[in-house]
Amino acid sequence: MEPGPEFGQLFTTFEHTAFRLEVRENYNAPREVESFRRFRAGEPVDLSWAESWFSMIRQATAKGRRFARVRVVSLPLSDYSRFGLLAARFTTEAGEDIRYLHRDVAEQFGLPDHDYWLFDSRKLVRMHFGEEDRFVGAEVIEDAEAIVQHNYWRDAARHHAMSRDEFAAKHDQRDN
Repeated sequence: MEPGPEFGQLFTTFEHTAFRLEVRENYNAPREVESFRRFRAGEPVDLSWAESWFSMIRQATAKGRRFARVRVVSLPLSDYSRFGLLAARFTTEAGEDIRYLHRDVAEQFGLPDHDYWLFDSRKLVRMHFGEEDRFVGAEVIEDAEAIVQHNYWRDAARHHAMSRDEFAAKHDQRDN
């Protein structure tokens, strides 16, 4: 289930909102490997590999379009979650609204155990991951009931989550 070009196009063609729910403890994205290694070693982290993402967010938000995500995390934070918290500082500076939600709170509201993107509240894309936490594909879901359910989950997650900066101030002493 390889992500096709139509998946990538959604990030530049949505009209109003692009929302992501992230529920995994780890992601093994090849382009992050060296930065994550450096982070764990306490070395300076180079996020130049993410500049195209930052640029896309800046361009979208300049046009009034909004990127948002909620990251569901366990406490204490894993090394990967702490790395994500550091990277999120730059992503939020580019214009994405990233929030954090404790896993136990997410479970209280029955949030799903899978990642997804929701574009303009009507285009649902479920993310699939394989061995070693690697992204293997995206599935467009067209079922109206599933789309409504994922909108509900988005709203519940955003309502109960805290901003990246508030979360960092409370939970991460290494890199804010």
